[in-house]
Amino acid sequence: MNSSAQPIHSFTRHLSVFFSDVQARAVGLVFATESLVFGSWVAHIPHVKEVLQLSEGQLGMTLFAMPAGLITMNPLTAWIVSKLGQANACFWAAIALCCSLLIPVNATNVPMLVVGLYLVGLCSALINVAMNTLATDVEKANNIVIMSSCHGMWSVGGILSSLVAGIAIANHVPPGLHVAGVAIAVLLITFLVRPVLLSIPVVPPEKSASFVRPNLDLLLMIFIGLAVAMGEGLAFDWSAVYLRDTLKTTSQVAALGFGAFSLTMTLGRFMGDAIIPRIGARRWLLLGGLIGAAGLVLAVVIPTPVAALIGFALLGAGSSLGAPILYSAALRIPNIAPAAGLATFATFSFVGFLAGPPIIGFIAEGFGLNWGVLFVAFMLLGSALISRFVKLF
Repeated sequence: MNSSAQPIHSFTRHLSVFFSDVQARAVGLVFATESLVFGSWVAHIPHVKEVLQLSEGQLGMTLFAMPAGLITMNPLTAWIVSKLGQANACFWAAIALCCSLLIPVNATNVPMLVVGLYLVGLCSALINVAMNTLATDVEKANNIVIMSSCHGMWSVGGILSSLVAGIAIANHVPPGLHVAGVAIAVLLITFLVRPVLLSIPVVPPEKSASFVRPNLDLLLMIFIGLAVAMGEGLAFDWSAVYLRDTLKTTSQVAALGFGAFSLTMTLGRFMGDAIIPRIGARRWLLLGGLIGAAGLVLAVVIPTPVAALIGFALLGAGSSLGAPILYSAALRIPNIAPAAGLATFATFSFVGFLAGPPIIGFIAEGFGLNWGVLFVAFMLLGSALISRFVKLF
């Protein structure tokens, strides 16, 4: 086999292994459905902003309710997972997430919106740790590598949510009805995959695995993870707002911003298990930060819908492998229990995902959304610089 065909062969081989393994597919579906239902809410953030007549700063303040829920749940995550098991924790968290997302999309006042987003944060924190732990359990039990592909399935859910939301908006489907329909579909899938999830051999978590004081290696990973997660949060919560309110596109075109981001992120993540060993994890973190930052700068410097869509696509490509690389690395830090490293990194990373959008909102309130986008570009540049010093064990 010639050298030019080897990367393609490696890519297809990894995908074949992932999709032929029943347990890997089931975990991948959990990732996809979590993103699908969450992305359905994201598409309607501009609608909620308009209905409640919120400024960018006010919207940013309400979005802080999600990281508040996550921080509340974090000390309880390890205890809940140990009591229920990873599979049951995923199952019940998915049900709770579907139900809780019906609150913010139907909010008629700010307190209702805040309560709904707080509950979403609680559920997201639990399912995030549980599904990543399940992915590592499958890798250990079946001697395969699926972490990047699982995160790729998360991005597939994002693409589907963007497409379905665009169709729903174009046909004037009420946001509450749209999210309810997606939630019902996700609940059906959740019930179908539960028996397979329960069949996955469980690696018992350490009793002290809920949190650990980060050492220098973990701190560097956390900063990079925060920057990458802020990029994802920007695409989730602000891409549609940026396209519609700043660039004055239609709601249908605005919904494509997250779709462009998710498309390139999906391709990158499905290729990740094959290309990370070739490029090198640290080198990819450097390149990814630069590519993501360049995309955001492009979206601001050339303020047209086409340039913005290309910019969000570049952001997706640059951010695609950050989470799979860092989640795996957090499990292998010397002198830190694997589950503790994962839980600690996941918490801070997800805080970046949820707290980044409110911070962007505050910046947008004072200086304009363009500067909020550039703030994330600056964070990604910083992560690229720090990646030169991080140890990925």
